Amino acid sequence: MNQAVILLSGGLDSSTLLHYVRKTLGCRTLHALTFRYGQKHAREIECAQWQAHALAVAEHQVLDLTVLGNLSAGVSALTDACLPVPDMAALRSDQRDQPPTYVPNRNMILLALAAAYAESKGITDVFYGAQIQDRYGYWDCTPEFLDRMNAVLVLNRRGAVRIHAPFIRMSKQEIVRIGQDLGVDYGRTWTCYRGMAKACGACPSCVERLGAFRRLDVSDPLDYETI
Repeated sequence: MNQAVILLSGGLDSSTLLHYVRKTLGCRTLHALTFRYGQKHAREIECAQWQAHALAVAEHQVLDLTVLGNLSAGVSALTDACLPVPDMAALRSDQRDQPPTYVPNRNMILLALAAAYAESKGITDVFYGAQIQDRYGYWDCTPEFLDRMNAVLVLNRRGAVRIHAPFIRMSKQEIVRIGQDLGVDYGRTWTCYRGMAKACGACPSCVERLGAFRRLDVSDPLDYETI
């Protein structure tokens, strides 16, 4: 694989993926796309820029997609300033398969744009950092979603693009272990959904991240409000 496009949010999963595609898969030329879609944790974009620079990404674009946040107003706690991001402990069992932090069709939209970018560059491979959430989940991070996206993209008559998600059957713990071996600086990643000066330590994303580091008996380099 000579070239690849990576969805790089600046979070733990996508940053590990960037290193994985370069160092494990041996991809020489990386292109990264980061999206500003009205997310509360927009400080992750700075982390994406740092990671892209650290790995000498050939081209890194930060694209304005704030219209997605506008479309999901009143629905997603990740993009609506009036909707609080819930603590993991506050999520009811019936919310855990599609929690309030879900952004409608986000991954389908971002991957479609990444596929368009890849096709325009003559690149056939797009990667994103979907993984198995331990205690909650999103339908657009599942193997079924990945298979069906690829079933549509293969219809392209000349420049078919394929989406890859190497971590889609892995837990956060497994991903952190891979990242440690690859030398990922997790102090330069951002996971907290609330986007404050320090990570909150209580939102679903923080709880999952902290659990992964604890199970590996490794310290998370981020500062947390609740620790």
